[in-house]
Formats: sequence, structure tokens, C-alpha cells
Amino acid sequence: MPLRLLLFLFLLTTHPLLAQHPSDAHKIYWNDTLIQGREDYLAAKHNNQHTKPNIIIIMADDLGQTDISLYGSKRISTPNIDAIGLNGVTFQEAYITSPVCSPSRAGLLTGRYQQRFGHELQMSDRYVHNVFEYLAFKLLPAFRPVTPLWRRLYPSDEERMRQGLPPSEITLAEVLKVNGYTTGIVGKWHLGAQDFALACNRGFDYQYGFNEAFTLYMDTEDPAVVNGKVKGQYMDSHQWRTAEGRTGNCAITRNCCEKTDDPDYLTDRLTTEAVNFVSSNKEHPFFLYLPYNAPHAPLQAPADYYAQFAHVEDHIQRTYLAMIKNLDDQIGRLTRTLDSLKLTENTLIFFLSDNGGAAYNGSTDNYPYRGGKLTNFEGGIRVPFMMQWKGSIPSGIRFPYPVSSLDIFTTAASAAHATLPQDRVYDGVNLTDFLPSNLGLPSTDHGPSTTDSPPHTALYWRSGECKAIRMGDWKLSINTLSDINSLYNLTSDPGEQHNLYDEHPEVVKQLSTQLSAWEAQMVKPLWPRVVNYIYKDRLGRQKFSF
Repeated sequence: MPLRLLLFLFLLTTHPLLAQHPSDAHKIYWNDTLIQGREDYLAAKHNNQHTKPNIIIIMADDLGQTDISLYGSKRISTPNIDAIGLNGVTFQEAYITSPVCSPSRAGLLTGRYQQRFGHELQMSDRYVHNVFEYLAFKLLPAFRPVTPLWRRLYPSDEERMRQGLPPSEITLAEVLKVNGYTTGIVGKWHLGAQDFALACNRGFDYQYGFNEAFTLYMDTEDPAVVNGKVKGQYMDSHQWRTAEGRTGNCAITRNCCEKTDDPDYLTDRLTTEAVNFVSSNKEHPFFLYLPYNAPHAPLQAPADYYAQFAHVEDHIQRTYLAMIKNLDDQIGRLTRTLDSLKLTENTLIFFLSDNGGAAYNGSTDNYPYRGGKLTNFEGGIRVPFMMQWKGSIPSGIRFPYPVSSLDIFTTAASAAHATLPQDRVYDGVNLTDFLPSNLGLPSTDHGPSTTDSPPHTALYWRSGECKAIRMGDWKLSINTLSDINSLYNLTSDPGEQHNLYDEHPEVVKQLSTQLSAWEAQMVKPLWPRVVNYIYKDRLGRQKFSF
């Protein structure tokens, strides 16, 4: 490249009017009143003498609802995951609170809409710095389907260090710990890597895993693993490049400080750690949070599992399915451990995914639902969700009403007879209140009878300029990024193909009023969005930004 052109580009990208600058315009403020309330709650004596069940939350990562055989997948059989629902409850219309990893985990572990405390958008330690970077991301095909946002001012280094689960928030691990539980997390944290946000400082007695959104499952050169790299896609290549060597936030650590270099395939290793935690704490109540990173990219599958899907021609889909099959087998290893230790009937188990499948990398399409991860279409927010508590809740229930991942916090706290603090709003319900109270109820086409009362009047979503509400059969989506508003009847149109916004103004008004009332209770995001995701529907009729 000619020297004059290089000099011109340098001057262009550093000119004050064209460059971007770190700023305190995005300064993060925490709620001091709730920080004090958290400290008071954790310092108080909790004389909880009740008999308590063990509690396990198993969370998959970027796993679509329709990639589970109990939800109708024809591509794969997942008998061990299915068994959790068959031995308890399968929630047919289950939702996460965000279509992307970190915010959804913030809601899950606090039992509160993450918009109440500003953990609304994905965290980032990298922002576009100048016009040259912006245009490169904007124009080059390799960066699609994401596009950068131009900001004259972006968060300073100091403010980026404050991104993470705010210290005002009380996690489920903290609630259970002060109520007599030994607590452990094995897997992906992704709620902040600074001291205030680390899992070890947020109620967990034991930690094994990593802090980033992703990491390698295994050494890429190991012949026992198959690598599924998506050609020509920046997001995928970025993840491979960042995860290489498992350094920084991609490092595997024990107790938040000791770096480990276990050579095992990571899903297997996480299960080994989970089994060891359960076995070591079998004599007293324990809480295990097991957020696997499978089947999140970078896609890597054990070679012997990849061989089981030789009939799948597409390499990316074959790798993805092999990862899910391995995940299912590892969950089976954990549940068999509970059986062998005679802990099953005294253990409340939840299984869910943090958001829908990542359709943008070609691994899945979430059919019949529209969209996927990063979108607030059903494919992005409707997830597999099951609950098992043998001997305490009936088996074989297919629960027909919408439920939320927020309900896990409230259900677990209730099972532990824990008293929650009164200085904050909790948004979940105790799901056991909505199930049959005895095991002898007659069966229906959907399994044993359930109550006729839906757990929630409405469910809500907001990721910056994209928001939605589900109330009864109706779902209203407001997308000011794309200037598209949508109304769908999910009973007759679960695939969200027929926009009824103009045909039912009365429904739009009712849902809009409800959504606005909910938003009035929320706070602004604590940090800005970095990129937009561009979604095109299957027929190419519309393009949405999320």
C-alpha cells in the first residue's frame, strides 16, 4: 500500500471528528441502597431448620428447544435429558429472559428481570475506535451477520472493568448458602471477571470453569476431537482466535484463581467435576449450578461422537449434533451418580438452555420457530425447560402455560424454605404451586392434570431498542432499530409468520400499555451495545436488526 495512502488513512482515523474516544458518558452507577440490603441479608442469622432437598441447575448453552427429542427433534435422540422431563415436568412454552448469554444468566441467578439492575446487554471489553475500523466491520462480507455501532464516545477502561453482575444483586447461591447449603459452580460463568463479580465472591464455595462467553473444548490438534470451523464468518473466527490457548477469561480455573490445563474434552471434564462435587457433599444439602458451554461455538466434538452422525452431510450440523449427543451422555452420567448415591429422590433438578440455538452459524434453524439466538423471535427466547423432583412432584407432566427461567430462583428458594429479602422485587413464581398436589391424579392427553391458572399474566423482554411482551396467546414485538412492530397469535402461529399488528389495534394498545408499565419499573442499561445482529427471514422478505 503506498505510503501516502497509509498516511491519509492514519490521519483519517485519528481526526477528532472521525475518531471515537473513551468517556465517562457511560459511567456505571450501582444501587447503594440495594448493596447495603444485600450485605444486611448475608450478615443476618437464618435459622432454617427445615429438611432441604439438594438442588441442581443444569444449563446448556445455545441449545434450541427443538434440538431435544422430547420436544420433537427428529435429528437426534437425547434420552438422558428427556428423562428429566419424563420423571417430572416438561414445560412446553418455556422462556429465557434474554436471547443472549450474559443477560439471561443474570436473570436466572437473581430471580429478577435483569433490566431491573441494568445487566440488559451483553458485556464487551472491545469497542470500535475509529472510522476505519467501523467501515471495515460495516462493509466487509466476512463480518456479517453483525454490524458495528458508531459511537463518538465509548466506555473508558475503568468503566469496562465495572461491567458485570452488580454488587447490589443477591444470587441464588448466596440465598442457599446462608440457609445451610454447600454451593458449587462447574462451567461457564460469564457474569464478570473482576473481583466484585467473580463466582467465588457471589456465593459459591467451589468453582471450576471459565469466565468468558466461550472457550476451547479441547486442543485443536488433538486427534480425538473434530473441529467445526464456519468458513468466512467473522464471529466464528473471532471465537476460535480468542479461545486459542485458553488464556485470559477463556482460562479454566479452580476456585477463581488456580489455572488448570486438564486435557479432557471439556464437557466430559465438567461432568467429572460435577460428579466429584456431588459425591463429596452427599451428607448435607448442596446446590450445584452446572452451566455447560455445549453446544456453544467454537464447535468441537469428540471424534467418536462425530462418527455416530455419518449420515449428516453438513459438517457444521454434524459437529453440533455430536456435541449435543455427548452432552446428553454426560448428563446421564451425573443422574446415574445421583441414583447410585441414593440422592435422586432428595434432589430437585432443573434443565434448560440459556437461549435458543445459534442459527446464524448454520448449526441449527430452530424450526418451526422463527429466528434464533440474538433475536426476540420464539427461536431466540423459547427454550427447553424441565424439572424433576422424584417423590415430591408428579412425573410425566407436560405443562401447557408460559413459564420463565426466573421461576427457577423462586422455586428453588421455596424448596429450601429460604426467606427472601423484602427490599427488592422478585419476578418468578414457585412452579410447584401450579402442579398437581398428589401423584394419583388421572392422566390426560398432556399427562397428569395441572392447575387451570397460568403462572404469569405476562412475560417481558427488552434488549435496548428491541422489546417484546407475551400475554396469553398474543406476543407484541417492538423493534425501533428496524422500525418494525409485530403482533402474533402464538397459538395459531407459533412460527410468527403472520403479522397481525394492523388488524388488532385493540390488542396492540392493551399490550403496549402493559409493556410500558413494566418498562417504567426498569433502569437503563449499565453499558452500551457493541454490534447489531442482522437477521433475514427464510424467504428474504424482511430484514431485522437486533
